[in-house]
Amino acid sequence: MTSALFALALLAALAGPIVLRLVRRPGFVTGRDGRLSTSITLALAWTVILVWLLLATLGYGLTAGGGVDWFQGPEGPLSSLTTVYLPLLGGPYAALIAAKAVVGMRVERGSMAKPAPKGTERRPVHDLISNDGGRTDLVDLQYVALSAVTMLYVVAFFLTDVGGGLPRLPAEMWALTGAPAGAYLLNKMAVRGIPVITGVTVTDGLLTVAGGGFGDNPRVEVNGTPLPTAVVPDGTLTAPLPATAPPAFDVVVTTHGLRSDPAPFAPPDPLRGAESPTRPSPVPRPRP
Repeated sequence: MTSALFALALLAALAGPIVLRLVRRPGFVTGRDGRLSTSITLALAWTVILVWLLLATLGYGLTAGGGVDWFQGPEGPLSSLTTVYLPLLGGPYAALIAAKAVVGMRVERGSMAKPAPKGTERRPVHDLISNDGGRTDLVDLQYVALSAVTMLYVVAFFLTDVGGGLPRLPAEMWALTGAPAGAYLLNKMAVRGIPVITGVTVTDGLLTVAGGGFGDNPRVEVNGTPLPTAVVPDGTLTAPLPATAPPAFDVVVTTHGLRSDPAPFAPPDPLRGAESPTRPSPVPRPRP
């Protein structure tokens, strides 16, 4: 029990400062679009878990374990490090590096848009399992869920027997991170670069659509009705709003036969006296 409490305290000491840093300045785990990156976050989490296991094992070995001799032998506390735990860590890092390369190349070629989201509403945890617009992505969800279950498995078994060293997991356990990481990467390569709407505003009858991936001949539609569209030098789109348009409507951008997901617009709230921005529309997109 004492060893388990020590291990838990060590885990809190390692994870606590990282969580605080994420809350205050999450920049080092965000993607190109400013949202929490699934691949970076999971790679970081596995790094923390492995560092914790090694430090807790070292602390036990130098105190209750009897010293350096406790680490020796083929059945020592670190015997499964190279066969199980390094592969567990390798899958998320391979996905991280490959996803960053794929997304970077597609953004440079213009086949993918990674605009920064508008507004201040943040749902960091949901970023891990959703696309740009907040819609849950099944591939991201399975990657996060299976990784979380595997982490829980490792932590729980280690706490039940700290003196046994690294838990003796089946060698095939790496597949619980490797296979989902592979599916995650393939998803990043397969998703089409559709237009992304991050915000819609209306000023004096002029509709302004912010986002990315609009191409060279975009068309704005309001409730299915196409509008004459102009591209502003900063990359946003503008279109005159018809006088018959309802107060609340959905906006879609079409370019080269690809349609964005609808972005809802609601009129300003008179009690707040400010224009109500739309939330980012749900769009499938890969992120590193």
